[in-house]
Amino acid sequence: MGAFLDIYLLLCVDLVLAFCLSSLCSASSNLFSSCKLRRKFLLNGMHKRGDVVLGGLFEVHYTSVLPDWTFTSEPQHDTLCSSFDTLGFRHAMIMAFAIDEINKNSNLLHNVTLGYSLYDNCATLIIGFSGALSLASGREEQFLLHENCSGSPPVLGIVGDSYSTFTIATSNVLGLFKLPIVSFPSSIFGMLFFFFKARLQFPSFFRTIPSDSFQVRAMIQILKYFGWTWAGLLVSDDDYGLHVAQSFQSDLAQSGGGCLAYLEVLPWNSEPSELKRIVNLIKTSTARVVMVFAHDMHLIPLMEEVRQNVTGLQWIASEAWTAAAALQTPRLMPYLGGTLGIAIRRGEIPGLREFFLQIHPDQHDDDTYGNLFWEHTFHCRHAPPPSGWIEAGGALCTGQEDLQKAETDFLDLSNLRPEYNIYKAVYALAYALENMLQCEPGRGPFSGNSCATLKTLQPWQLVHYLQKVNFTTSFGDEVSFDENGDVLPIYDIMNWQWLPDGGIKVQYVGEVKKSALKGEELTLHEDKIYWNFESKEPPRSVCSESCPPGTRRARKKGEPECCFDCIPCSEGKISNKSDSTECISCPEDFWSSPQRDLCVPKKTEFLSYHEPLGICLTATSLLGACISAGVLVIFIHHRSTPMVRANNSELSFLLLVSLKLCFLCSLLFIGRPRLWTCQLRHAAFGISFVLCVSCILVKTMVVLAVFKASKPGGGASLKWFGAVQQRGTVLVLTSVQAAICTAWLVSASPVPHKNTQYHNDKIVYECVVGSTIGFAVLLGYIGLLALLSFLLAFLARNLPDNFNEAKLITFSMLIFCAVWVAFVPAYVNSPGKYADAVEVFAILASSFGLLVALFGPKCYVILLRPERNTKKKAINCSGTINHKKVVTCGVGCLTLSLTKAPHSLRVILVLHSCNRPAFEMSSL
Repeated sequence: MGAFLDIYLLLCVDLVLAFCLSSLCSASSNLFSSCKLRRKFLLNGMHKRGDVVLGGLFEVHYTSVLPDWTFTSEPQHDTLCSSFDTLGFRHAMIMAFAIDEINKNSNLLHNVTLGYSLYDNCATLIIGFSGALSLASGREEQFLLHENCSGSPPVLGIVGDSYSTFTIATSNVLGLFKLPIVSFPSSIFGMLFFFFKARLQFPSFFRTIPSDSFQVRAMIQILKYFGWTWAGLLVSDDDYGLHVAQSFQSDLAQSGGGCLAYLEVLPWNSEPSELKRIVNLIKTSTARVVMVFAHDMHLIPLMEEVRQNVTGLQWIASEAWTAAAALQTPRLMPYLGGTLGIAIRRGEIPGLREFFLQIHPDQHDDDTYGNLFWEHTFHCRHAPPPSGWIEAGGALCTGQEDLQKAETDFLDLSNLRPEYNIYKAVYALAYALENMLQCEPGRGPFSGNSCATLKTLQPWQLVHYLQKVNFTTSFGDEVSFDENGDVLPIYDIMNWQWLPDGGIKVQYVGEVKKSALKGEELTLHEDKIYWNFESKEPPRSVCSESCPPGTRRARKKGEPECCFDCIPCSEGKISNKSDSTECISCPEDFWSSPQRDLCVPKKTEFLSYHEPLGICLTATSLLGACISAGVLVIFIHHRSTPMVRANNSELSFLLLVSLKLCFLCSLLFIGRPRLWTCQLRHAAFGISFVLCVSCILVKTMVVLAVFKASKPGGGASLKWFGAVQQRGTVLVLTSVQAAICTAWLVSASPVPHKNTQYHNDKIVYECVVGSTIGFAVLLGYIGLLALLSFLLAFLARNLPDNFNEAKLITFSMLIFCAVWVAFVPAYVNSPGKYADAVEVFAILASSFGLLVALFGPKCYVILLRPERNTKKKAINCSGTINHKKVVTCGVGCLTLSLTKAPHSLRVILVLHSCNRPAFEMSSL
């Protein structure tokens, strides 16, 4: 279809040019002296003189009769135009009004008068073409060839033509001369195909009607506004429909506004079987929205099929049929009611009605448009009337008829749409001239920074200013042209409403436009829209319902992208908006909410003072520290009693202090880990326990040393366990642990760490040991001292002792070692805060074991059996050593040992004290 249209237009252009070249000039007596027109085109027109003349091409008649060209005689060029078109005449008068208004405006084109030459194309291509050539070349009878032509062309710009096909043909010729043409066609049928090709070849072509591509985008915006992601598309079987279909598919895919449920081409021949197939497809489709890019002549046969009970559809009309009266009938409104349509912008032109009312017939010229309009409106004829007119009852026009009372659509100014485009086209040319007149000499845009003048102005110079024109109409619309010659587009959104009284109204409900600053904008007044549904609400038209936040879309196999399943996001991922195509991962310290629509901070986990476990451990720790302090107070209070004196009171006091520190150091393992608590907890734990175990070890060694001294030659061992030596041993052993802790903290200090390996939705705050070797050495050193104490105490368990000190040490160290041997696997296999709880439990258990085992029996005697805490009860004589009868009697710090051998009796008196070195008093 498009190729045929191109060939047809080119043939028309060639024929007309050939005709013009053959009939335009004939040689006179001197071929090179002058040229004379053989015949002028016989055209009907309206003319007004001016400093600058603008041309216009309109359809004042919509039929014509061409002469019979037999070529047996000279061809006649008279073409009879008939069927006066009131609408076309109004278009011509709009241009006349705009020029008259500009001439009266002192702020625009001051001291410059615009004129016009308006021609009727009679809805015939050859006549329209003849008018365009007349506007471009002039109508002079004769001109001399040896004289240079100077000055401006007859017209500097043309507004028109009324038909897109005529505009295409006109542009093919006048575009060669770069004569600016501003098109306004009310029908944009076929303009898309032409414009993409013509703009590159003829950059002097402009138009004040929006492009079809913007109409497509406007319709997509309506779909997106109401959430209609699933719609059908019907197009006409011509260049207009097919190119719109292609543009619609690509633009819809780029915008992400939805998918087409189907795309059907309406046949030209209205074949019933094909129409039934299309209607059946519409009826069975889940799409509730149908868009149609076609003329009403395509839709009338389709609607006859739709009337076969196809309801519940929302129709969207293109500009071509939004105002089609043939479809706005009570018979079709049950199906088409509520239709949303795109219409050319309606404008308001103040003063236009008054200008129209000034139209009167010209008694001196029967061929003027005014006379023809008058005769058509009042059904009369000017004198002399045609033959038989009076006899048939026809009236003569008097010129006194009242136009204001006439029944004519001419004065209906409520729907000025193509008229508004004409109005803008004239003003665009006027503002281009105004900008040209503002040019300052030496700063012009042309060669040598020159400016154009009215006397020498050429059409291509006006094109330069037309490309840059920018103004605002009295209606408030911004007018400027883009690089394609398109005006800033604006469409009205119309709604077909079925009124309660049975009337039909096409109501304005919004607009879609593009501005230089804000881009494309859609404005809809939903409260004004009539919906042809029981709910009186916009219909739902989707292939799949929207996926809520927390899910992602997964396209169904073999279906368009608008048909999908909603898949919940996996743990740790979210989608915070509807119809997300993918789920996003939460940041490291965040986790997905249960609904998977929000990243929330991960729960923090550590051994807290506020949880039951933490409270129990804290209370137990404080209880142990208080008991240790209480025992220390008891021992200090009873320090002069035999029970306290007999157990090396100084080491006992130091042991109780270290136990209290052991209980308190467990508090460092509770609460949120911080750098100082991580560094201090293990150091305090290690040093406190080494101090405690060192005291026990020294006490055990003292017991062994005393009884070793009872053997022959064993007295020298007591010299190594005096009070100073005991303190020094404890200090040295504790200092070694302090050195280990210092080296550990300096080389690889424990630090707080956020562990996310245990739980995905939790952050476990813990202290990493830094150096595993350092931690192992710390524990190993404590274990070494504890094991040594246990072994020595085990060896001394059967030695005679007035208060069973060795046995108590053995039992306490057994508990200590058992606790810490069990601690290692439990600690390794405990995650997070439970590892700290295991370590605290081990500290408390071992501390309580030492406290109870070592000091429980003593406190029992001191507090509950004070009668046993006397010198008399403290004397105890019994025992055997190495199969020898040994009697050891102890009173306070005095120990008397008697050893009976087979042939001798040896009596040893030994004095020992916590405060003095032991020494041998006598030996027999």
